[in-house]
Amino acid sequence: MATESPAQAVRRPRGEPRRLLLAAARDLFARQDYRSTTTREIAEAAGVTEHLLFRNFGSKAGLFREALVLPFTNFVDEFGRTWESVVPEETDEEELTRRFVGHLYDLLVDHQGLLATLMASDALSEEEQADAGIADIRRALTVLSQIGAEGMRIRGMRSSEPDLPAYSTVAMIAGMAALRSTFFGAEQPSREAIVEELVQALLHGFLHRHE
Repeated sequence: MATESPAQAVRRPRGEPRRLLLAAARDLFARQDYRSTTTREIAEAAGVTEHLLFRNFGSKAGLFREALVLPFTNFVDEFGRTWESVVPEETDEEELTRRFVGHLYDLLVDHQGLLATLMASDALSEEEQADAGIADIRRALTVLSQIGAEGMRIRGMRSSEPDLPAYSTVAMIAGMAALRSTFFGAEQPSREAIVEELVQALLHGFLHRHE
């Protein structure tokens, strides 16, 4: 009777190793810092060979960029296109804000490793930051700051630090995504309740919101 060869035994559907590696990378980068996470650990967690990791992504940095950086930069690019199509007089400001906050909150909850790496990025060398795509994140944040400044201008508002509103917005959403377990333990508010609180705080402030 013919026996199954080792190659046949481990054969996976096309694209499956890539998907497994991306999922394992997101999980490991969320639990330990970028520098200490090894390609061998990621491959073992994904259940594939380290060779497949390098064949699909080239390096740990390449995998990190695709697993964690690209989702963020793609989100910013998409929101930028949405913003370009906005007609202020015909746009529901609260609904637009809710979409932005909700999508960004979900992205950061699902990609905690990005937050962990950004918080520890000062410890990375310039080469590591460049390879991991930290500059791409900064460019995306610059786009958000430009959108925020334009939004303030449309509303007739001025600021001596026009970048700060956008950065503060991202920081508040990122903080809630990163610290929700610390804040609430096992009994967390619903995703909808958290997003709505963030929206109201952004639009109306804690002391000047609509009832």
